[in-house]
Amino acid sequence: MKSLLQYVIVCFSIILLTYMLGFCGQRSYQDLYLNLSDTVDYVGTEVCKNCHYDKHQTFTHTGMGQSFNLASKSKSAANIHSDSILYDVHRNFYYHPFWDQDSLMLKEYRLNGDDTIHNRIEKVDYIIGSGQHTNSHIYDVNGYLHQVPFTYYTQDGRFDLPPGFENGFNSRFNRKIGLECMSCHNSLPDFVLGSENKFEKVHLGISCESCHGPGELHVADKMKGDIVDTSLYIDYTIVNPGNISTELQFEICSRCHLQGNAVLEEGKSFFDFKPGMHLEEVMNVYLPKYEGDDTFIMASHVDRLKMSSCFIQSDGDLSCVTCHNPHISVKVTEDDIFNNTCKSCHQVNELHKSEQRENCIACHMPKSGSSDIPHVSVTDHKISIPGKKQQPDQGALKKFIGLYCVNNEAPSELSLLRAYLQQFEKFEQEAYYLDTAFTYLSKIDEELCLREWIKYYFFRADYAALVKWFEQITFNQRLTELNIQSYSNDDAWAWYRVGEAYYKLSEWDKAYRCFKQAVVLAPYHLDIQNKYAMALLRTQRFLESAQVFEFILRENPNFEKSYANYGYLLSLQGEYDKAAELYRKAIALNPDLLYAWLNYAAYHLHSENIEEAKKCLQEVLRIKPNHQQAKQLLNQLR
Repeated sequence: MKSLLQYVIVCFSIILLTYMLGFCGQRSYQDLYLNLSDTVDYVGTEVCKNCHYDKHQTFTHTGMGQSFNLASKSKSAANIHSDSILYDVHRNFYYHPFWDQDSLMLKEYRLNGDDTIHNRIEKVDYIIGSGQHTNSHIYDVNGYLHQVPFTYYTQDGRFDLPPGFENGFNSRFNRKIGLECMSCHNSLPDFVLGSENKFEKVHLGISCESCHGPGELHVADKMKGDIVDTSLYIDYTIVNPGNISTELQFEICSRCHLQGNAVLEEGKSFFDFKPGMHLEEVMNVYLPKYEGDDTFIMASHVDRLKMSSCFIQSDGDLSCVTCHNPHISVKVTEDDIFNNTCKSCHQVNELHKSEQRENCIACHMPKSGSSDIPHVSVTDHKISIPGKKQQPDQGALKKFIGLYCVNNEAPSELSLLRAYLQQFEKFEQEAYYLDTAFTYLSKIDEELCLREWIKYYFFRADYAALVKWFEQITFNQRLTELNIQSYSNDDAWAWYRVGEAYYKLSEWDKAYRCFKQAVVLAPYHLDIQNKYAMALLRTQRFLESAQVFEFILRENPNFEKSYANYGYLLSLQGEYDKAAELYRKAIALNPDLLYAWLNYAAYHLHSENIEEAKKCLQEVLRIKPNHQQAKQLLNQLR
């Protein structure tokens, strides 16, 4: 009788566990895995290493383990020497990386004949990228992270500008490294709420917890002696991807190996995804589709694999870990590991045997260049039959079909609306994105998409329509609608855009009120603070404006725009020499900052130094040849 009872209990337990796993496969494991609670904290890789030393040792040699570290000679893949110089022909800047003892430095300079007319040197603090394809570089000013304008492309052994800096788009030392970038290229950082790119602390490399979830509860249990025999049972204090459904294993990889236009769900941030969740619970990832285009971007492994017949016919059983062991570097994984996976479904026919072509990957997943990263060769994860691919005509205009969501077959109309606006904002300023966005705006309840209406009018540069729409209700009512502080600064950006519309229309006091609310929500967003300071200046609040400029420059002494603007404020107060000193600092940081040269010309005119004023105006015309004010003034001086 007792054995029968035990048998029934065991059977019931199996049925219950099967039901729970099936249920969670459809939704998530958040109710099952205890470490997915928001109350459980991350502990860091070094803590995991104490018990899982073998896994740690091999993982640190993977691309993920080497994704981010301090800028050191051991981390750098580059062979840097005296001739390691790259030139940006569009912006006329030279870049020379060099080692100053153990510190990696980057010198930016400009020549006029044999004369150096601009020279700026910054210390590189971090190297991002494993070195398998690239090393890119980041510098840190009081926690504000920016990318510097050089990348080492390992496969070609060459220095060049980073992706997105080419063809006249070199943002020099001003490309911000925000939470979206850092949350995939590194472990989850200590990010400063109300900023765009300020960090209290950044970790060094992708951690164990990126795939296993936060480890605080797991560690606490082990320290108490609560050990689970994982050969017999599941330890629910930590996610083991091997114990969750194939679909949800895939979702873990999709979090970062599904590059594209990531649209967060309402109230979510890039901190919110945890292993065991569906990615669509936190974000939807969109890509543009063009007729006849089979090009792909570098981190599109998931998107490309989903296009493969092998994936489609596997009925969801094929995932990244079918071929990849996340703890072992692909560089030391034998080809047979991958090929044997193929052979588990496909028989090797006589043709392959006779030609000794049993390397499935080489033919069916060939390496090629990606459309977004130059000088690299990456494995195309779209498994296909070898053949000559039809290359799109590079000179022809690609016909845009639409944005499609890679990780969600049925995204909401609100998510699609946000995707089209975000595609325009971040990637391509094509009118058809805004046209489609307007179609969705017309169908969705206005109360659900206030920020999207603001974006739409702002991206159209229809500032009059924006303020007319905004003033349909009172300012105080708008304060109750747009008052949430978030990691994405959505409401702060909404206030900024409305403030900028008023500013463009010379309605200074209304602009001031909007910028003031924006900095309440995003106090460490220095671009917003800079516009707030200018609105204070325009409304004659000189003391407050000076305090904001001083705050910005304490936070980031390299914030070039504030030197020029603060100098203008000082000149209005008669402090001309102090103003000139700030103009010189702005120009030293950025010799192409047009209004710094204009302000500096005004200083020389006040000082009756006509020749120096002429030189400044000539610099303005170098930067913007059709600048009418500079032309007229220069003609008068001549």
